[in-house]
Amino acid sequence: MDVRHRPHTGRAPGVNPPARRKVIIVGGVAGGASCAARLRRLDEDAEILMVERGPYVSYANCGLPYHIGGVIPKESSLLVASEQVFREQFAIDVRTGCEAVAIAPRARTVDLRNVATGEVTTESYDALVLAPGAVSIHPPLPGIDLPGIFHVRTVPDARAIREWIERGTSFLTGMFNYSGIQAIKPLRRAVVVGGGFIGLEMAENLVHLGFDVTLVEMLDQVLAPLDREFARIVEAHLVRHGVHLALSDGVAAFAQREGGVLEVQTKGGKAYPADLVILALGVRPDTALARAAGLALGERGGIRVDEQMRTSDPHIFAVGDAVEVKDVVTGRWSLLALAGPANRQGRVAADVIAGRDARFRGTQGTAIVGLFGGAAAWTGVNEKTLQKLGNTDCEKIYLFPNSHAGYYPGAKPLELKVLFRKSDGCLLGAQALGLDAPAVDKRISALAMAIQMGATIYDLEEAELCYAPQFGSAKDPVNFAGMVAADVLRGDMPLAHWTATNGTFLLDVREPVELAVGSVPGAVNIPLGQLRARLGELPRNRDIHVICRSGQRAYMATRVLMHAGLRARVLSGGMMSRAMLVVTEDTTASHPGWSPAPAPPAPAPQTR
Repeated sequence: MDVRHRPHTGRAPGVNPPARRKVIIVGGVAGGASCAARLRRLDEDAEILMVERGPYVSYANCGLPYHIGGVIPKESSLLVASEQVFREQFAIDVRTGCEAVAIAPRARTVDLRNVATGEVTTESYDALVLAPGAVSIHPPLPGIDLPGIFHVRTVPDARAIREWIERGTSFLTGMFNYSGIQAIKPLRRAVVVGGGFIGLEMAENLVHLGFDVTLVEMLDQVLAPLDREFARIVEAHLVRHGVHLALSDGVAAFAQREGGVLEVQTKGGKAYPADLVILALGVRPDTALARAAGLALGERGGIRVDEQMRTSDPHIFAVGDAVEVKDVVTGRWSLLALAGPANRQGRVAADVIAGRDARFRGTQGTAIVGLFGGAAAWTGVNEKTLQKLGNTDCEKIYLFPNSHAGYYPGAKPLELKVLFRKSDGCLLGAQALGLDAPAVDKRISALAMAIQMGATIYDLEEAELCYAPQFGSAKDPVNFAGMVAADVLRGDMPLAHWTATNGTFLLDVREPVELAVGSVPGAVNIPLGQLRARLGELPRNRDIHVICRSGQRAYMATRVLMHAGLRARVLSGGMMSRAMLVVTEDTTASHPGWSPAPAPPAPAPQTR
């Protein structure tokens, strides 16, 4: 991973400017709009034409679920920059409702079709930037185009969903016209298909709108980038907030029943009635234009580009959700539909077109999703991917620190998993959960930068981070992760995991009163304070795995045992990591980091 800084150098003094170049950008939103604005700031003379087949050139599609749920009341708040802004502030020719339908790479021309009239015109270019984005996956299932079934991809999508909620089926009609004396309303039902970002965000917002929500997911977990034990905790959190989960079951068909009510039929033979269905099956790169132009596509189906966002044609660039990117941790090609990388790619393409030596470093998939007041976030590679790749040079630790100093009111536990290389301590990935969402964001963002800079767990030990009791701890969770991992690699804290305890002697060093909360069958309880006086009760010819609540007392006990010549290991994360395995088997189970919530109240009468 090359993380060296590459300075951007402008035009040398006294050098005549090049002839006026014409740049056409196909697609706006994140990558295309970012490229257009950046290019104008770098080159005042360039002729820039940006075309967008939709009605809006730049909008916040990440905010669509929250607009549907009413968190963002005004649709106009989602519009980042209008045609007028691009024209007046950037002198960019913007054409909405204009679709690029064909590229002639040798002639360097592109055919543009007016969506409203069908008229086709041809424009020449010196450089062409493709930012077509991705299209929602829309499988050819029976009934998938029935009224009341929606994708959540564009502003018009969100508008249509809001309108349907207000006056869709005969059941929904008039739901916003109940008077104050009509205290009881029939429950509205929604089915969300897909357990990724959009699916979970839509499930949450529909619950807030008073819907009874069922989420159907073909995989055996939600949020595929999380490892399974963390995903199970998220699932339990969803269930406690009223979301019904149907995992490991794909949709087979949709049907319409009496009164316009929909029915979602699954491959497992289940049928879920719904007044509204949200399709959140993910996206695929929109590569039709690139494929027709003969541009190279990658193994994952996206447009193949180099570090400077050039395609196989040196005069054509591509950015955003349509391109394949290199995973900086695994070195493999991947698809990543996130706004942050798309914006950075747009800037890189603009810099290169303007003559600068800019390069896109790749991505590590850093992301976060908010759910019912909490958050789940991750960066880098997860454990299941490392296992799939056959990577055995890795270790993991589990931590359960507070979001800030425990003595300051409001501290909440975080659940943190950190992956690193055993050979050199290089940080590989991290995942975090917690009900203090900003605290989750803060730690994963710090760890994401550490991965980007090629940091090791030893660097985390020494990281200098902000501290005040309401924001963190003197030993921040990021520092704490580095210290624990460094102890593991230095041999100060031999580690074991709950998946490998067969045949070992289990020693529980918690206080007896704690065993009432949870205990491990067959474990011997010797409280930490009594351990030195009772060393003779422990075997010298067996491995001893030491248990406590979260790992701290087990570490202290392990040091005592090692100094006494015993073979001891800390069970990583203690009883709290074991609880994650319990949650893995039972999504209704509780876990300290995501405390149980009361069942959602019956929806109050709504008026509009």
